[in-house]
Amino acid sequence: MPSRSVAELEPARRSGAHSPRFDRHTVGVPSDHLVIATRGSALALWQADHVRARLIAREPGLTVELLTLTTQGDRILDVPLSEVGGKALFVKEIEQALLDGRAQIAVHSMKDVPGELAPGLILAAISTREDPRDALVSRAGTLDELPRGAVVGTSSLRRQCQLLARRPDLQIRMLRGNVPTRVRKLDEGAYDAIVLAAAGLARLGLADRITERLPIAVSLPAVAQGVLGVETFASDAPTIARVRAAMHDADEERRVVAERAFLARMGGSCQTPLAAHATLDGDQLAIDALCGLPDGTRILRAHRRGPRADAEQLGHQVADELLGQGAAAIVAACSQ
Repeated sequence: MPSRSVAELEPARRSGAHSPRFDRHTVGVPSDHLVIATRGSALALWQADHVRARLIAREPGLTVELLTLTTQGDRILDVPLSEVGGKALFVKEIEQALLDGRAQIAVHSMKDVPGELAPGLILAAISTREDPRDALVSRAGTLDELPRGAVVGTSSLRRQCQLLARRPDLQIRMLRGNVPTRVRKLDEGAYDAIVLAAAGLARLGLADRITERLPIAVSLPAVAQGVLGVETFASDAPTIARVRAAMHDADEERRVVAERAFLARMGGSCQTPLAAHATLDGDQLAIDALCGLPDGTRILRAHRRGPRADAEQLGHQVADELLGQGAAAIVAACSQ
């Protein structure tokens, strides 16, 4: 995750677009006031509020304000994300709020964070992971109980690939919008079932809507699914120390490093179904990874295990194994 000095960020600022709350002269200066940049969806606000609560619990005198933004990913709802830039569309404008000086930190769902951050920014803290599994919310039973030809909603090619590999008879239809909107569309009869992240449903108090938590062997999760990340300036040592003390999980960081190393090594676009999930067992880290065609007709899998200190190397190794099995051709075909 490359970073540069704050001075190098000046060309990226929007001249005159905003009155900066913070600038390169104040970044790194301890303050009793923080501003968190966040999307305005119910889930994103839950995540930002969670981080705010953790910060204030550790420092009761701290005031934390939310800067709520609507990103391009939130505005474009009539086409699949994979066709318009992928999940990075949820991150770029949040990062820009940091670069513009409107906020000191940003909170992201880590599965939305691209492999490279904007220059000068880093991930200062990684949260403990919520349930990483995909969840089926259904009007017609579990995945295996769905009637032949059932309509299943998802916006994820990764989920589509694995669903069709198990149930090639299913009709997969695009499903966009925030979590409550997706559940409402199911209730209105537009789908027989939908697939969402179990973590998001739980965080919004909707865990009781889950029909089935799909086993990881059936639906390997997205990279860092269920994890929150806090982003800030690489040069802002006081803020980095503050958020790490409030919420950083060093064990989770090792898992995320391995999964994101896999993603970076694969070099796939948002049109390629890719998945990775790492686990820790004492000092040992294991990672499973997947690359497949969107229609589920071909799925490649790889597994590696080794010392947790080698997390990045293990992520690269599972990617190299998949590439050796022919994943490069899948990536190329999906990117056309």
